[in-house]
Order: sequence, then C-alpha cells, then structure tokens
Amino acid sequence: MAAEMPDSIYDITVKDMSGNDVSLSTYSGKVLLMVNVASKCGLTHSNYKEMNALYEKYKNKGFEILAFPCNQFAGQEPGNNEEIKEVACTMFKAEFPIFDKIEVNGKNAAPLYKFLKSQKGGIFGDGIKWNFTKFLVAKDGKVMERYAPTTSPLKIEKDIQKLLES
Repeated sequence: MAAEMPDSIYDITVKDMSGNDVSLSTYSGKVLLMVNVASKCGLTHSNYKEMNALYEKYKNKGFEILAFPCNQFAGQEPGNNEEIKEVACTMFKAEFPIFDKIEVNGKNAAPLYKFLKSQKGGIFGDGIKWNFTKFLVAKDGKVMERYAPTTSPLKIEKDIQKLLES
C-alpha cells in the first residue's frame, strides 16, 4: 500500500548532509524556496549566484533557501556529500542549507518531492524536468508556485517579497 501523503510540508523530515534528520517544521513561519541543485549543470553558476543574492537580502526577514542535490539529470551531481559541499559552499559561496543528495523522480523519489509535485504539477506533467526546478512555499507551508529550471531566481524576487509581507 502506498504511503499516505502528508498534510503539510511541515510533516516531512529530510536528512542533512551529515545524515541527521531535520524536520521541516523547523522552518515553519518562513518563506521557503526549495530547489533541486547540481554542481555540473549549465545553470549552476547563475542559479547559485542569484540564490546567494536573494538569501543575503532576505535571510533576516524570514526567508530560507533549501537546496537538495540530485544526480538524476545527465549525472550532473555525481559527487558525495563532501564533494557537493565543497563545490556549493567553497566555489559558489552558498550559505543556505544544502541537504543530503536525493532523487526527485521515480519510485525512489524523496517524500518531500512527492509532496511538492502533488501540490504543484508542471506544465508537461508532474515530473521534475531538470536541475534547478524551484518551489516557493508560503509561511503556512502551502506550496504557492513552481518555477522552471530556466527561471532566474531574481525573477522570483517579487513573489518572495509578497509572501514575506503577507
């Protein structure tokens, strides 16, 4: 029998890069941008650069970016967690939380991504199409919007501001 879908994003637990459980309820009351990331994608540099800018600007105003490495798209996140951390935190200077590598599609998709996709399907079906698909989550845990991999993080800024003000 299939597992029950959680009622809220805050009912989901994920793993950090050290393998420790992190309840997403930790982020209750914050606006969240959830992103499946990869170190070797053509979109990597611009996305990390712009996500860093957004994070710097809004992290003290109730905004968090939660990054989930995934190797399901052309093998563009082949490293282990230490290697991923090295690229994200040293090369791209990411300060936002980066979690354990996960799958976002298929039978082994992480519960978080099953939930996100159930709340906001894509234009061509629910599956995540590529690295850097973004989900914007309101303070109450409601998934408000899904953005294509090619959507620049800075283009989402107005939507983030609206949710922070609500």
